[in-house]
Amino acid sequence: GVVVRAMSSAIAPRLVHDIVATADLFLRESARLFRPHGLSAPQFNVLNLLAGRAEGSGYSQRELADTLLVDRSNVTGLLDRMETAGWVKRLSDPDDRRVYRIALTPAGRRLWQKVAPAYASVVSQVCARLGESDMAAAVKLLSVLREDATRWELP
Repeated sequence: GVVVRAMSSAIAPRLVHDIVATADLFLRESARLFRPHGLSAPQFNVLNLLAGRAEGSGYSQRELADTLLVDRSNVTGLLDRMETAGWVKRLSDPDDRRVYRIALTPAGRRLWQKVAPAYASVVSQVCARLGESDMAAAVKLLSVLREDATRWELP
């Protein structure tokens, strides 16, 4: 079960504030990278995920929503816009006719190949002052916070 403790740290509210402020800043700054390519950050995330899949296999819409941590109804609109732009296509799932698999089109793959190196460079620059152990510790701590962010109860 959830262990309920009194607020034991004066810095906890600052930590939560700083994480939210950092996420907001990352999202705003990502527009500088993605907008010139006609992309949003969520669209790049979809391209990035699909680029890792074998040609024609793709993800189901549910898998994309779960992996991207967004609501399935938001993924539908996102994919509709990406399909209209010609970056993704919906394929029938051979195992389940009720499910579509989402895959990159050749144009989507070309766009990803153009933007991914710039994204990798930006990530490298943003994390340049952190060592590997710092980054590993941050990933671990953020994972704990994400897990516990859904487990709180009203006092």
